[in-house]
Amino acid sequence: MEIIARVISKGRAKGEVLLSRDPISFLGGVDPKTGIVQERGHVLQGKSVAGKVLVFPRGKGSTVGSYVILGMKKNGVAPAAIVNLEAETIIAVGAIISGIPMLDKPETDVLEALESGMEAEIDAEAGKILVEE
Repeated sequence: MEIIARVISKGRAKGEVLLSRDPISFLGGVDPKTGIVQERGHVLQGKSVAGKVLVFPRGKGSTVGSYVILGMKKNGVAPAAIVNLEAETIIAVGAIISGIPMLDKPETDVLEALESGMEAEIDAEAGKILVEE
């Protein structure tokens, strides 16, 4: 399956999909030292985003979340790539300053088309999500 999307932060990555239908806040929601989601009640609570193709609708929370993403990158626990339905500034800036490939506005609803555990390749040069079916 190939899904076309808009490029936010250029690069390429491969990894296991980690999908959330809920927005994610990186400030207070994800531990920057471990990459583990710590927001109470979040569908991904207790799961690590490290090295994953993190798929979620959009970010939420403080602008400091951009720097949390950068800290995660420096600590080696950042997502391999990020895919949003609609990028907002906090996540976009975090991805750009951290060199994390990021796409948004996919032509297909990725929250329905993808599942956690799938292997995906993100080509944020050409604006493509590639998933083996």
